[in-house]
Amino acid sequence: MTPEIILVFTIIGIAILLFAFEVFPVDKIALFIIASLALTGLVKPEEAISGFSNAATITVLSLMIIALALEDNGVISTLARLLKNLHVLPLVLLLPAFMLITGGISAFINTTAVVIVFIKIIDELSRRFNLPKAKLLLPISFAGIMGGSCTLMGTSTNLIVNSVARDLGAERFSFFEFSFFGVIFLLVGILIITIASRWLPKDAKENLHDAYELGNYVTTVVINADSDLIDKTIEETFLYKNPDISILKLTRSKQITNAPGRYISLKEKDKLLLMCDIESLAKLNEAEGLSVHKQKDSNSQEEVDEDGEEQKRNEDLGFVELLILPGSLLIGKTLKQLRKQTFKNALPIAIKKRRNIRNTKERLVRKNIDQITVKPGDRILVEIPKTEIGQLYEMENVAILREHETKPPVNKYKRAMSFGILVLVIALAASGVLTILISALTGVCLLLLTKCLDLNDVYHRVNWQVIFLLAGMIPLGIAMNNTGADKWISDHLLDILSGQSDLFVIGFIFLITMLMSSVVSNNATAIIMTPIAIAVAIGLDLSMKPFILAVLFGANFSFFTPMGYQTNTLIYAMGYYKFKHFVIIGGILSLVLWVLGTFMLSTLF
Repeated sequence: MTPEIILVFTIIGIAILLFAFEVFPVDKIALFIIASLALTGLVKPEEAISGFSNAATITVLSLMIIALALEDNGVISTLARLLKNLHVLPLVLLLPAFMLITGGISAFINTTAVVIVFIKIIDELSRRFNLPKAKLLLPISFAGIMGGSCTLMGTSTNLIVNSVARDLGAERFSFFEFSFFGVIFLLVGILIITIASRWLPKDAKENLHDAYELGNYVTTVVINADSDLIDKTIEETFLYKNPDISILKLTRSKQITNAPGRYISLKEKDKLLLMCDIESLAKLNEAEGLSVHKQKDSNSQEEVDEDGEEQKRNEDLGFVELLILPGSLLIGKTLKQLRKQTFKNALPIAIKKRRNIRNTKERLVRKNIDQITVKPGDRILVEIPKTEIGQLYEMENVAILREHETKPPVNKYKRAMSFGILVLVIALAASGVLTILISALTGVCLLLLTKCLDLNDVYHRVNWQVIFLLAGMIPLGIAMNNTGADKWISDHLLDILSGQSDLFVIGFIFLITMLMSSVVSNNATAIIMTPIAIAVAIGLDLSMKPFILAVLFGANFSFFTPMGYQTNTLIYAMGYYKFKHFVIIGGILSLVLWVLGTFMLSTLF
């Protein structure tokens, strides 16, 4: 083993640890990799930045932009309205129906975007028809992953594997090259998850106490000098009489009373920590003599507008519910910090913490709401001028779940045009008339020409973390090739695999890839494993195609931990599931698909 190979392995090992333990965001880790490879001379300067011009990176970026246009112009919301009619089905039919539709759409639209849309749909159906969210969220994440593996444009992983393999001399995959295998995986996965859904946790709505404790917003209310509540006991106020409002804590002159009794009289400047639903929160915000989360900091007096401008301002405000996704810049900040750094002119007024197996009520009660930090899966209710609600869509890794104001009507022309352009992109790529890169770029240009897309808006909303991850990991594959690290690994694998059956060899590559993708991002896994798989195929004088597909599917199938795929991380962060649900249910699914995939891919030899 040469010093260069040792150096490459060291960088890979450090990168894997950083990915696995989430020490830094993935885009920062990618930049560290680029700098490390360039500084150590493992790649040339132009090779270090070659990931930014790689066909797979630009294709992924173009497809992300197309997905944004579909969402903005109402294509996805139209689909959502149609899917709401499925609520009449029993769960045993509703679950596979949702999974089949999610997987089918994910074959052509970014998987993460599709899963976020389905989270919104399921959230609304749960509120209106009491559907169990915990029985549906994890299955749609798994279905989105499996559906994305059905076509070349389904996930960025597919594009990366195709790009790396082509650079190493393999034939380019066509649009539907591996769709037969992907569809089989999806159908089998739907069957397994439908059967295994009995082991998914019961939704909180089936437990009224849990739904009450964890299903509402937590906010702070300050009693102003002109409030009618002054000198009244808690029992005499509407706060006590309203069953949808719970008083969790009273703070008076820095003295804290948890769960204050109903005979306590309220005084001016009292601060009440309340838990309530969205409707009650709206009433509190409109009530005279109360300030809902308006103070600049915990020591400042409430802000009361004495000239009547505050009332006028309130008439122009709306509520928007934000879901915090992994990678958001808001993560780790308190509501107090967010109010000081007002984002998009939005004022955070309440937070709904993600569900957690720990004593969530106690955790919230013992902290001032200003001190509660934002985590992935949390929901923040913000107050924002109605005319500026659109700016919230520019925020990265933040999903708009609900706008409590009427949205402007969708332009039917733009909706039809956006959908038509998507169909054209798919047709051009699938027919082979254009490569998927050129067809995707053509689609973006058509969206701009038809004014279905605002490029300035796109700059703020594209998930640049994925782009930087791809750009940073591609030079790592080049470094492995430059130093002979991939050949060194393949030579040692050949010593192990020589004399073994083709079935065992392909199964071994498939399994190693799946295991790696459970702790490292699927894109990083694909970049590391593709050259190794190709080298093993060449060394054993076997066809490269089944080995490349083993890496493609193995890297995608990140089911038994929540870290390997962003949709799993998002679902896990919402707090409905424990780690064991991924290990058990995802593990069963992974095992079955591994065995099935090994046998199917072995038929290609």
